[in-house]
Amino acid sequence: MTAVTTTALPLPLHSRGKVRDTYRMSEGELLMVATDRISAFDVVLPTPIPQKGRVLNQLSLAWFAQTADLVRNHLSPDLSVPPPLLRELPDLEQRSMRVVMAEPIPFECVVRGYISGSGWKDYQRSGSIAGAPLPRGLRESARLPEPIFTPSTKAAAGHDENISRAELANRAGRELAETLERLSLSLYRFGTERALTSGLILADTKFEFGFHHGEIILIDELLTPDSSRFWDAEQYRPGGPQPSFDKQYVRDYLEQLGWNKQPPAPWLPDDVVEGTSSRYLEALRRLGAAGPREPRELRSEGLRRYVPS
Repeated sequence: MTAVTTTALPLPLHSRGKVRDTYRMSEGELLMVATDRISAFDVVLPTPIPQKGRVLNQLSLAWFAQTADLVRNHLSPDLSVPPPLLRELPDLEQRSMRVVMAEPIPFECVVRGYISGSGWKDYQRSGSIAGAPLPRGLRESARLPEPIFTPSTKAAAGHDENISRAELANRAGRELAETLERLSLSLYRFGTERALTSGLILADTKFEFGFHHGEIILIDELLTPDSSRFWDAEQYRPGGPQPSFDKQYVRDYLEQLGWNKQPPAPWLPDDVVEGTSSRYLEALRRLGAAGPREPRELRSEGLRRYVPS
């Protein structure tokens, strides 16, 4: 299947991010299209991952539908895509979501239930993660006593900056910081329980929020292999890195190259592309969604999309 690296819909372009192309549908609505671009260390790689965008979009739509009772999200009441647009890109319906325009809150809300990745490196240096002290003697990939909230800035360009909860309160205000932490922990716990029913561990994830008519809503993507670290529960063995269903496979390859993590990024070989694509598709299958070839539909309050039952 041909990968989609960029789109050119006959709509005003709102933004082109690392992964998504976003268009203006109307005065207050956007159409977000998930491409097959992939980024690592905040740099977009020249090699796409076939079907990745479809996986991200289908999973996000499913999670948004399932968590709507926890926090309102940015999905538009009308999720339909005008038929003329569908002719522009054959799988546009599976790659796109129609959303209300929101003012993004410039912080990423990271929740960690296990110690891995950059959190493990932080713990090795300081015995803490983002200023939150942790028990001594934890092993890599160990489950934390309780999930922790470790926010970061969301940089328009360059790398995000990990900050403490106190720093978030200082920058965003105490009431907003506490609300973001409460919502993030609630969403993480929901995602953890749901993933475990599919034999997956949700090690950590990040959420993004925005304001819509003064209300805090959930935006961007939700509990996907791009924003989360999923592990196979049966293969889980603390004490080292875990096989994952996210883009850690790509990061590990790039780390071996000695790349300086600055543009231009190196090309990915075929085996890494195929291995990454298969991991994304397996995450989609394991989390209960139908595969791209055999979609099932969920109709609920006007929702008509390829999402898990």
